[in-house]
Amino acid sequence: MRREPFGMSAGASRLSASERASDGGSRYRLRDLFTPLDTLLASGGDPRLALDANDRVNAYGCAASPEPELWNFASATASTISQMAYDRAALAREDLMHKCLFDEVEIAFDARCEDMREELRGHLALSSRIDVVFSPSGTDSQLHALFVARAVLGAAPVTIVVGADQTGSGTPHTARGHHFSTMTPGGVAVRKDGAVTGLAGDSIAVPLIDMATGIAMRTDADAAVLRAVETSLTQGRRVLLQIMDSSKLGWRAPSEACLDEIARRWPRKVQIVVDACQARLGRRRLRAYLDRGYMVLMTGSKFFGGPAFSGALLLPKGLSRSIDRMGAIAPGIFDYAGRCDWPVAWTTLRSRFERRPNFGQWLRWEAALAEIGSYYAVPGAFRARMLAELAAGIDSMIALSPSLRAVPAAIEKSGADDEEFAQATIFPFTLLRGGKSVSIAETSAVHRALARDMAEEISDSAADRQVAAQRCLVGQPVRLERQDGAPQFVLRLCVGARLLTEAWSPDPMQAQRNVQHVLDRIAHVLVKIELLLDRGAVTAAPAKSAFEV
Repeated sequence: MRREPFGMSAGASRLSASERASDGGSRYRLRDLFTPLDTLLASGGDPRLALDANDRVNAYGCAASPEPELWNFASATASTISQMAYDRAALAREDLMHKCLFDEVEIAFDARCEDMREELRGHLALSSRIDVVFSPSGTDSQLHALFVARAVLGAAPVTIVVGADQTGSGTPHTARGHHFSTMTPGGVAVRKDGAVTGLAGDSIAVPLIDMATGIAMRTDADAAVLRAVETSLTQGRRVLLQIMDSSKLGWRAPSEACLDEIARRWPRKVQIVVDACQARLGRRRLRAYLDRGYMVLMTGSKFFGGPAFSGALLLPKGLSRSIDRMGAIAPGIFDYAGRCDWPVAWTTLRSRFERRPNFGQWLRWEAALAEIGSYYAVPGAFRARMLAELAAGIDSMIALSPSLRAVPAAIEKSGADDEEFAQATIFPFTLLRGGKSVSIAETSAVHRALARDMAEEISDSAADRQVAAQRCLVGQPVRLERQDGAPQFVLRLCVGARLLTEAWSPDPMQAQRNVQHVLDRIAHVLVKIELLLDRGAVTAAPAKSAFEV
């Protein structure tokens, strides 16, 4: 197996192994910092980050540098990097270069990562006793959670995945302790779905979608979760229960009553980890999960709009002692983490990992923290009001469109802990023509065409061509399997943090105009969809695309 340094993607290394050995690890890593910023931002992860040689975008249609002319309503999938975030990443790199003149690269880098932990806790209003483990993506963080769960539970658990049909495509692999890609962040070539040495185990999928009556949440979700937990414990197995808040369609499960029942019936036998990678939950709810002893998966690259990918595992107080005193370590985890990913307080565990800075992961988190800080600098009252106005407006526009059919929300979020996220921020819909669903192929073609200037394919009025010319991203198609029929694709309009950050103004009249401007853009996107379907222009879109499953 070939290993590349964490800071560079596979194949990006410019020195041979012998040159690295003679040059010294620190100086070699310092050279990596002089790599073009766009290249660094797309490094230190799995092949999903790779930029296409021709159009210079990744599998999600996002470039590594700002594209302000591209409208982004795709935050449930990935977002283009903003100029503000890009500038922060550039300044952070310059600052680290300066610090490396006076200290070793690894020492300076480690200190910066610890500062970022503190900054993230501050933005999320978390206690300093909450531990943060950084990773290249939410999928990598799932492997970290499994690694931690084995230490906490004292045995290899079975992972029960709630919402297995609405989570990341890598989850079926990571839930079983298997590789989710062909390359690890450590630069090791592996076999996708092959076992991660020392982490392999079993998993149970609990899907949420009931396709028998349309696209809706199954009514027996809580019962299915309880049944899976009870069966596993009866078999003498410990359980890692991965719950959903929220899914690709914006759903949450199981209910709080179900979680209370699990705590009452099986204390200390079930470790819960919350899939909050979408980051579409209030800070009160986030704190409540951690206070209950749950681990939480999150990213800075979904709702918050940082560049793809940036993952984190949040750990409640009380778990660190079990982790830092861990005995044998699953050898496979060394390919998914470096020393700087773990909190500095975990001295024993950290000493067993290599000192290899992941510059790409770090810079993506620098960019994400810029977005997170800007979002929470906006007054809470405005955030709640704007999300409510956008939700009402988007629901109304989808309902009025003859070519769109909304997917109903699974639950009503109305608790105080939800704060501004009492409102939906993901708006899924299917496409129709003549009242009938269009094909999967055409749905995917519409998604691709939205991101392209399609003016040449629309030969009608100048106004229509102007609509067709605007490039925009919406959430990638979600493939929904049906037991007795063909699968269906769902597109998503997504509201992300940057929309609110850019709309905020201390002048109430200007702020309201800004909100209306966002709604006008969303209307423009929906009109473009109508044009593409009506004119049959989507057949001109290229065949290449990446889809969520």
